[in-house]
Amino acid sequence: MAAHPLALCALLSSLLPSRPLLSLRSFSHLRSHANSRRLLSLPILHLLPNHARRLATSAEPSVVTSEDDSYGGKQVINLTPHLYDYVLSNVREHPILRKLREETSTMPGSQMQVSPDQAQLLVMLAQIIGAQRCIEVGVYTGYSSLAIAMVLPETGRLVACERDERCLEIAKKYYTRAGVAHKVDIKHGLAVDSLKSLIQHGESSSFDFAFVDAEKRMYNEYFELLLRLVRVGGLIIIDNVLWHGKVADPQVNDPKTTSIRNFNRKLLEDQRISTSMVPIGDGMTICQKRATV
Repeated sequence: MAAHPLALCALLSSLLPSRPLLSLRSFSHLRSHANSRRLLSLPILHLLPNHARRLATSAEPSVVTSEDDSYGGKQVINLTPHLYDYVLSNVREHPILRKLREETSTMPGSQMQVSPDQAQLLVMLAQIIGAQRCIEVGVYTGYSSLAIAMVLPETGRLVACERDERCLEIAKKYYTRAGVAHKVDIKHGLAVDSLKSLIQHGESSSFDFAFVDAEKRMYNEYFELLLRLVRVGGLIIIDNVLWHGKVADPQVNDPKTTSIRNFNRKLLEDQRISTSMVPIGDGMTICQKRATV
């Protein structure tokens, strides 16, 4: 028999440290609470219904501060489930995007779908730079690529790289429903092969915008190929750079976490781009290609 959600909350509450799971101050505190760290990772919390998850996190403060005193105690918002629901309520989500999101939510692995607030930011960035030619590496069921394709001009093009044919079928269905299928160039297969093919066919420096949400250990290779494909001033946006908070915990050193951590450090030091790491969703880094590449 499945445990009652309130019973799960009671168990979680008994193991919760006094500070929030993902605050900047919490990681050193959690190192002395190994069992808490295992139980309170985001995938575990996501197993709880919304009302139970709120109970488990109801004691979280509304703001957090850095442990580094040189930041002057600057307070930043702690995005609790209740507050995140408020953020989502302020997203302008097109009805067809909502239908796709709801269909995807019934599928295994639905947490891989880009959130509406992330998609809204991606769309705005694409519009700000006047993007006409875009690439997406890792389409899943197509939420973010659909959102971007819907704001591209009629002559715009979005290259959608995805290896999962079942997911692509869902994406294609919604591209057609939204009337944007003619803007989307689907590349079914390994993204690295698709990107190399674009370069070989003379499309270097011809794209305005790229979004990456695919195999984490391949991020560096994707990035180097996209840097060749995106024009000077164009954007490359990388998803999952905070990796459920694991990147900030020195005791977590599994291959994916280590790979993302190393990749983040590389981007910070890379003088070919300007960067901004944004704590939205699971963390996104926005990179703009500089003229010195």
